[in-house]
Amino acid sequence: MNALKTEQVSWFRSNGFSLALGLAVVLAFLFPAPGGHGGALHADLVSNVGIALILFLQGLSLSIEKVKSGAGNWRLHLVVQSFTFGVFPLAGLLLHVVVPSLWPAEPTPIRDGFLYLCVLPSTISTSVVLTAVARGNTAAALFNAAFSNILGVFLTPVLVHLLMRQTGQSTPIGPLLLKILLLTLFPFFVGMGLRPLVLRWVEAHKPWVARISNAVIVFIVYSAFCDSVQERIWETHGFTMTLLVFLFVAILFFGMSLLIYLTCQLLGLNREDLIAAYFCSVKKTLAMGVPLAMLIFGNRSDLSLILLPIMFYHPLQLLVNGLFANHWARRASPADG
Repeated sequence: MNALKTEQVSWFRSNGFSLALGLAVVLAFLFPAPGGHGGALHADLVSNVGIALILFLQGLSLSIEKVKSGAGNWRLHLVVQSFTFGVFPLAGLLLHVVVPSLWPAEPTPIRDGFLYLCVLPSTISTSVVLTAVARGNTAAALFNAAFSNILGVFLTPVLVHLLMRQTGQSTPIGPLLLKILLLTLFPFFVGMGLRPLVLRWVEAHKPWVARISNAVIVFIVYSAFCDSVQERIWETHGFTMTLLVFLFVAILFFGMSLLIYLTCQLLGLNREDLIAAYFCSVKKTLAMGVPLAMLIFGNRSDLSLILLPIMFYHPLQLLVNGLFANHWARRASPADG
């Protein structure tokens, strides 16, 4: 009985963030007024402060020494960054062309959401953890995940601007990049600069650093869904839309997973590099994705629809890649460990 209870507690801890996101959506439908635009929780102000806080904590948590140790493997780096900011955006454009013919009633913000998902950088923590579990090149995974997040601060909004211009939508990019610089890169590098001074504190409180970041993301998601509920967007589009979004997210994920894996094999990457390249290339960050969406798309009432693809992609990539990591770990020889 105690073993069962321990297993249940462990499951809730492992899936707490995804459960919190689901709870945030439910609360938005039940109590939309406080988190909506102009509501009692002052979502606009809290979100901007929260975005800066997330990036500050990420800079504070990032070990430069570990990043440097994985910097020399240029072939692996080229594969990861090419897929993250090259092949994925092309896949997003392909979806933008193909999906409307299969789903003529697809809402415009969902199309924006798929384009946005495809230009996001990789995750940092889970890419590294899964690579370590699978006994891959952990140092290279950390370098690539961190590097893609730094690049993503600039490239994600630029790619969103370019892709939406191709699809007939665009907004001025200069003021947007300045705002992103002030709310993301500035606090990120401040955090990196302070890390040597507070290293012991950071290492001792790692779980709380992650919890604070996750709490801010959950609040932003709650706020985005509050606005969409108040604007009655979900009543307009219905439950079928949600199922179709999940279907196309799954097609994107599994299609890109196969393409990345085959490309790594064709390039002759060794086992450890292939694992690192796969996990860093296929994963997309919700932690950076939600704050950047707030900055790029502003206070759009349909922001929740834009975020829907990445919110489906996030748990799917964790579940499937967790299975892949365990599979590769079982197949690893003792020498690989």
